[in-house]
Amino acid sequence: MTIPSNCPLIEISGPARERGRQYGEQARDRIKRGVDHYATQIHASNVDWQQIREITARFEPSITAYDADYVEEMRGIAEGAGVEYAAILLLNARTEMLKLAKRRQRGEEIPDDPDGCTGLVALPAATKAGRLIHAQNWDWKIECAETAVVLRIRRENEPDILTFTEAGVLARFGFNSAGIAITGNYLECERDYRRLGVPLALIRRKVLEQRRLALAMHSVYTTPKSASNNIIVSHANGIAIDFECVPDETFQVQPENGLIVHANHFQSPVALSKLRDTGVANMPDSLYRDIRVRELLEPHVGSITPETVKAALFDDFETPWSVCRPPRENLSNNQSATVAMIVMEPATGTMEVALLPALNRQFASYSLGMKIEVPSTTVARSTEAARSAA
Repeated sequence: MTIPSNCPLIEISGPARERGRQYGEQARDRIKRGVDHYATQIHASNVDWQQIREITARFEPSITAYDADYVEEMRGIAEGAGVEYAAILLLNARTEMLKLAKRRQRGEEIPDDPDGCTGLVALPAATKAGRLIHAQNWDWKIECAETAVVLRIRRENEPDILTFTEAGVLARFGFNSAGIAITGNYLECERDYRRLGVPLALIRRKVLEQRRLALAMHSVYTTPKSASNNIIVSHANGIAIDFECVPDETFQVQPENGLIVHANHFQSPVALSKLRDTGVANMPDSLYRDIRVRELLEPHVGSITPETVKAALFDDFETPWSVCRPPRENLSNNQSATVAMIVMEPATGTMEVALLPALNRQFASYSLGMKIEVPSTTVARSTEAARSAA
């Protein structure tokens, strides 16, 4: 495939249905490409379009109860893109849909196709400029480099949003104009898919809609989920917490030495004492990816820059089973890669994105006007304090 030079920037505004129509119209080709890709994959599990409609319809009551505007926005996307509503639900619940489709194949063991990632946060005391850096490598299907977009959402009297996502999806990684940022990583345990919860993409969108960090974290901590996921929430003023979520419980991983680094296995000792991590079998490289990134960053604590972060996320130790993954077959025999590297500085409203970074080190820059409240009191944390934080 040809390496895309950058993600198109799509800007939307207005009421939910109108936002959706604008989104669908501007991203029509990429949305259709994404729908075709996931529908083909699900059809391989002997699930046809009528069954896709039936499965996606099972999510609608929980989505409506969570936020009815999301249903309106997805209906608008479908109208703008000229696809059926079930196709947009498929995109927004694709993690859950792929799993549920495989489970319909009675008695047949099919290797999972995990959505791997390596995420990190460097707190202000750990950075050279004193600004929080929040970044992610997104490892997934190579085809998704051709369906990715950056979405800028203008909202009246509420924080604006800048999110990197798959076309037609309400949110993935990003930040809002109040300084709240989010990334997410795949996790898996034996409690997954015993119930239907709110699709992960909509939880991420809910986080990015919040003006207050407490409410953003509440959305992560309390929203019912179908499956496990790791979600890192940060604020430009210097707070970051990693939430290891399972469908019925949430565990915390706090920064160490001014850093959070997380791949695709559980780190919380409490989580590991209570559940069985079933994802490592399909992502054995996760066990060292976070170690590699942390070891590359720690010598620079107190002077970390976006370039330092990029260098760590470009790490090619044990390539192609590396932090920055070139295209390769995964354990499901599908072509996967690090689809994108996303580096964000919410304090300055900047996001940098490189598509297929193992092959392309060119970054495109995107921006958002920020309205971050500065606290009247500050927490004095020296570089030495960041080095000794536990």
